[in-house]
Amino acid sequence: MNDAHLHLLVNHFPIIGTIFALGILIAGIFLKNNSIKNTAFILLIIATIFGAISMSTGEGAEEIVEKLPNVGHDIIHNHEELAEKFILVLYATGAFALLSLIASLKKHNKANLFALLTLLLTVVAVVLAKEVGTSGGEIRHTEIRDKC
Repeated sequence: MNDAHLHLLVNHFPIIGTIFALGILIAGIFLKNNSIKNTAFILLIIATIFGAISMSTGEGAEEIVEKLPNVGHDIIHNHEELAEKFILVLYATGAFALLSLIASLKKHNKANLFALLTLLLTVVAVVLAKEVGTSGGEIRHTEIRDKC
């Protein structure tokens, strides 16, 4: 198994996990249910861990994929730039999710504020996740590239 294979195995979870966590967190906040919110926080923490693994395999995957036909440096570079922005937001989201989880479990008076801040970061993360996922898919799936 090489870095390209590992990258493909782990890179979907930070994206899909963050999207699922957003829905779960919205439901938890709307229903005022700490168990549901805590589930979202844990999912965000796990998504962040998988994001770190995905980033650590990205460079090795690039070395393998850039030699393939119909794959240019520009498309990989665009994906890499978007991934670097996404991971920074995801790290912040994961950190706030951990803070929110601890505050929720300790019934801290700022737990709801932390949850709302985590929600805001998660929305930004989901927007960036979509961009990263699309740009990554375009590397090998020429059918989804813009025709421009």
